[in-house]
Parts: sequence; structure tokens; C-alpha cells
Amino acid sequence: MRTARFFALAAASALALAACAPVDEGGDAGGSGTAAASDGALDTLTDGVLTIGTSDPGYEPWVVDNDPTNGEGFESAVAYAVAEELGFSADQVEWVPVTFDQIIAPGAKSFDFAINQVSISPERAENLDFSSSYYDTAQAVVTVAGSAAADAASLADLKDVRLGAMVGTTSLQVAQDAIAPSSDIQVFNDNDQVKQALTAGLVDAIVVDLPTALYITAAELDGGVLVGQLPAGDDPDQLGLVLDKDSALTEPVTEAVDALREDGTLADLEAEWLTDAAGAPVLK
Repeated sequence: MRTARFFALAAASALALAACAPVDEGGDAGGSGTAAASDGALDTLTDGVLTIGTSDPGYEPWVVDNDPTNGEGFESAVAYAVAEELGFSADQVEWVPVTFDQIIAPGAKSFDFAINQVSISPERAENLDFSSSYYDTAQAVVTVAGSAAADAASLADLKDVRLGAMVGTTSLQVAQDAIAPSSDIQVFNDNDQVKQALTAGLVDAIVVDLPTALYITAAELDGGVLVGQLPAGDDPDQLGLVLDKDSALTEPVTEAVDALREDGTLADLEAEWLTDAAGAPVLK
């Protein structure tokens, strides 16, 4: 079932991300830690500080109230769990705002790692380093009641509808591969524009990741309809933490993600902040 926090509307105003996060309740680093932050073992941008990048604004269920420093929302919570595993306390974490394009662009980064629903792909890995996956997700089709896509029950039913997706995303690629639409998918700069195109009637349906689809149909769209998931096949979309190419942090960050997966932390955070896929059939 969706949690109450999952239903909360995303804040409309952008909050500054660069401030340090508050100290966690325990007041110290805690955790097993793959390395000690205080002994200089990790080569971070700023000694004794872990700098994390994410987009501004950030949206639920990934970030609550557009404030990643509060530790609420799936990606904010994952980031702090990784930080703790690395030996950083919450007050040793700083956030910097970065756009999706800045995260995936080649070149030096303003962060130690970024978390922003970035899918791991061979093309991106040519210029970036990724951790192991912290979340495997599917792509889903969303529409509104009364649209040409509202009654779609198969991939064939979607072939001739007008589709929209965010440029440069896995959503766009999976929609093209799975549906093979008869007309070009309309692309937009961000998911806000994608959603606006749907509500304005510029497209009949949109393709977004499943957690976003569940949230916007429940809390943001008037008459929102979750048509279903697109088949992931043997290669589901995997989200990874993004690091500079050949970063010295890639190995310890990956070890931290792996440890959180193995001890059940990632599954617990997924259960807390993301709904399950019930009610979202896989379209065939």
C-alpha cells in the first residue's frame, strides 16, 4: 500500500540544496562503513565531506518537499544510507543542485556521486562511472480518462496513439522499442513538460518510470490512468549512482550499495518509499 508520505504533493518552490544536512538522530556516523571518512581514506572533493548531486527541483517519491537534506524520499534515504556505509555522518553530507544533463555529461563533476534516476547504459558508461544498481525499475504508460489510450490493453493498442516522453531517457528508448509507434514519440525537456503535454491534450499518453507513474496518477493528474508496464525483457532498467569517469570512489561506493542490498536496507527503503507494482499489468 502507498504510504501517507508517498501521497504528499511535491513542493512547488525550489529549495537550496547546498546546505549541510542535519545530524541524524544517533548523532554519529554509525554503520559498518566500508571506509572511515575521518581518516582520509576516501578521496572526496572536500576532505571529510561527501558531496552528493541531485536535480532541483526534486520530486516525490524520490525526494520529499524538494529537500534532499531531510532524508525523506527513496533517493534521499538511499544517499544517506550509502553515506553512512562509507563512514560519513549526516552532517558530513552536502548536496549540490545539478541538472540531469550536467550529471550525464562528460567531464569533471561538482559532486562525489549523483543520485537522480540515472539509468545505467553502455553508452553512458563510456564517459561516466556507475555504482551497481540501487533500484531496478520498469517503464509505464500513463494517460487520463477519456483519452485515445485510456482503454488500451496491449502494446498494439498503443501503436497509433500520440506518445510523449522525456528526451534522453530510458523511458523514451523503451517506448520506442516495445511499442514501435506509427508516429514519432514527442520528446520534452523534463517530466513536468511531459505531464503538461498530456493534460493539455498534446499527447494521448506518456511513458515514465513506474514509481513516477504510480505517483502522478494518484496525486497529480485529474483522472489519471495507469495503463500498464512496458515489458522489461531480460534487461530491466537499472538505476546507478553516477561518478566521474575512473573515480577513486567508484569501488567503495559500489561496495556500499552492494552491502545495503545484501543486508536488506535497499528493499526496506523501497517498501517504505515506493509502492509495489500491483495494479500495473505488463502490456503484451
